[in-house]
This record gives sequence, structure tokens and C-alpha cells, in this order.
Amino acid sequence: MTDKIIITNNIRKLRFFANEMTQLELAERTGSSRSTIIAVEAGKYTPSLELAFRIAIVFGVSIDEVFECNADNTK
Repeated sequence: MTDKIIITNNIRKLRFFANEMTQLELAERTGSSRSTIIAVEAGKYTPSLELAFRIAIVFGVSIDEVFECNADNTK
């Protein structure tokens, strides 16, 4: 049995430190919708690899500064 993968993100914090960028601004800059950004930020949707990289590029950081992945070993 494989471990469950838990992906968390720092999008809200990064938006705050980017002059309080709105979710709509981030969506426009990544070519996605505001509803997609809301879902990703809330942890309800895992973005495509391309969108994950686009988000990192907008903030000028590496992808691992935006997203963190952990395996849940509890079964």
C-alpha cells in the first residue's frame, strides 16, 4: 500500500508579500481562473505541474518554496 501524499502551499503568504496580490491578479498572470487559484490555495485542488511552475515564476521563487509534499505514513 502506498502512502497518501499531502501537498500544502504557501500561496497566501506569497501573495501577501507580493504587495497583497489578489487571487484574480495571480490567476491572470498564470493564465488560469480565479476559481482555480482559490481551490489550489485552499488545498482542494492539486495544480498541474505547468500551473505549479507558473505560480512559482510569478513570485520569482522555486517551486519548493510554493509547494511542499509530505507522505502520510499513518494507515
